[in-house]
Amino acid sequence: MEKFKSKIDLWFVFFLGIMFSVIIIKMAYDRLWGGLVFMIFTTACIVYMFVTTFYIIEDEKLTIKCGFLFHVSIAVASIKKISETNNIMSSPALSFDRLEILYNKFDTVLISPKDKQGFMEAIQKINPSVEVKVKNKTLVS
Repeated sequence: MEKFKSKIDLWFVFFLGIMFSVIIIKMAYDRLWGGLVFMIFTTACIVYMFVTTFYIIEDEKLTIKCGFLFHVSIAVASIKKISETNNIMSSPALSFDRLEILYNKFDTVLISPKDKQGFMEAIQKINPSVEVKVKNKTLVS
C-alpha cells in the first residue's frame, strides 16, 4: 500500500483562514449566535477535509478520499492517461498544481498528490501502458 497526501497551497489556507476568521469575529461581535455556530461547524468541516484528503494505491486500485464528501475507487488497469494540469474545476485536490487522471472511457478526476513523480511511478508499476504527460513531454512506458 502506498499513501500519497494531497499537496496544499498555502495561499489557499491563508485566504480561507482570513476569510473565516473575519466572518466568525464579526458574528461574535454582533452576537449572531446561530450564524456563529454554523460558521464554526463549516470551518471544522473544511479543516477535516484538509486533514483527510489523500490517495491510496493498493491491490491494483486507486482510492481517492477527501473528507466525508468524496470517496472513490478506480481500478488502476482502467487508467488511460495522467497529465499535469492547473484546471480550477472542483475536485478532491487542495492545490491547483494537479494531475488529471483519465480512466474508463470518458471519466476524469483531478488530484494533487504532494509527490507527483512518486504517484505516477506507482501507477505505472501496476499499469505500464498508462500515458503520462508532464510539462509538454509525453512518456509512455
